Amino acid sequence: MVIAHESSVGNMSKAAAKASKSSGSWELPEELVMLRDTVRRFMREEVRPVEDRQPHDCYALPDDELERLRSRARKLGLWCLASPAEHGGGGLSLLGQVVVAEEAARCRMGAYVPACGAFGIDPPSVIWLGTPRQIERYGKPGIAKGTKCFVAISEATGGADPARSIRTRAVRKGDRYVINGTKMWITAAGGADWGLVFARTGEQGARGGITCFIVDRGVAGLSMKPIPVIRSYSPYELNFVDVEVPEENRLGEEGEGFAICQKWLVHARVPYSAAVIGIAQEALRMAIEWVNQRETFKGRLADKQAIQWMIADSEMELRAARLLTYQAAWRGDGGHDIKVDASIAKVTATETAGRVLDRCVQMFGAMGVAQQMPLERWYREMRIKRLGEGPSEVHRMVVARHLLSNGSEY
Repeated sequence: MVIAHESSVGNMSKAAAKASKSSGSWELPEELVMLRDTVRRFMREEVRPVEDRQPHDCYALPDDELERLRSRARKLGLWCLASPAEHGGGGLSLLGQVVVAEEAARCRMGAYVPACGAFGIDPPSVIWLGTPRQIERYGKPGIAKGTKCFVAISEATGGADPARSIRTRAVRKGDRYVINGTKMWITAAGGADWGLVFARTGEQGARGGITCFIVDRGVAGLSMKPIPVIRSYSPYELNFVDVEVPEENRLGEEGEGFAICQKWLVHARVPYSAAVIGIAQEALRMAIEWVNQRETFKGRLADKQAIQWMIADSEMELRAARLLTYQAAWRGDGGHDIKVDASIAKVTATETAGRVLDRCVQMFGAMGVAQQMPLERWYREMRIKRLGEGPSEVHRMVVARHLLSNGSEY
């Protein structure tokens, strides 16, 4: 099996970024085609056989299996690919991250952790904006040791508009901040070693009144409890009662939290979009295989026009969603503001994936909702994906406001 060498991943990123800026074509650079094929083989030959031995709704592999996969991935250069190369990551461009995200999601738990965690879990990119001490203590261990992080923005008052909804407050007392409040729907908090918490230090509703803090999991006054939802793993409610955070754990200047939050969220939406496309494409592949061999009413399901139209519509919509996601990544690598591009990609990809999963379940019939297949798990996950990273309605508002103020670029 031909796999990319570790030292070549950074070169792939640079070449892809250069190609994305100079080429007028949407054809992927050769380096990213190689990386895509490498990840595809790794998923097919290494990850999925392990995952297939686990319970249907599992959301973590056994430690020994995960460590074996991670060791293999490290040797192949498939490790924390979105993190900066100078800190031990792969240093992939945004387009490269999109390519990997789509392939790494093609497994049963891919909507939660790409490649079942085999490629490591990149720390939130904003940690690299921190002080040298913060990078050494929190950023680098995420790459070297696999320490995990949560990001706490959303609250019960709403997560789509953090400038107005955040009521968790941090009050400065000498060289420390004291945090009080509650965060809701926080993914991965249960197994995290530390987190980024966005709290209000200024006036309610002011975008300049939010600050970002690094909070260690075991700090006094922080408690967590899971919130059961329709998928197999739960987000968490986080309660802060007089939680003391040293000034040195403030990320950025006081009042810069909203800008930090926005930059991270905008870019994160692009690989997020690619991942749901990957899941839906895998579901469609399975459905095509099924209808080609399924006999009903004296013929194959594949010969029925209703089935053919489901397949054609799904493929057309997925191709369109993929190109919009590639475009957002390409523009991001070119240094453009991609707030609108990322919103367009996110809405299109998540809503398309939901429709495709629905069609695939229909084509499989009763088998589509059986736990013998991954489809019903993906179906539940796709419903959540329309809410995560901002609901579709908010992204439509972002696009509409931009157009009403600036007109269309086309």
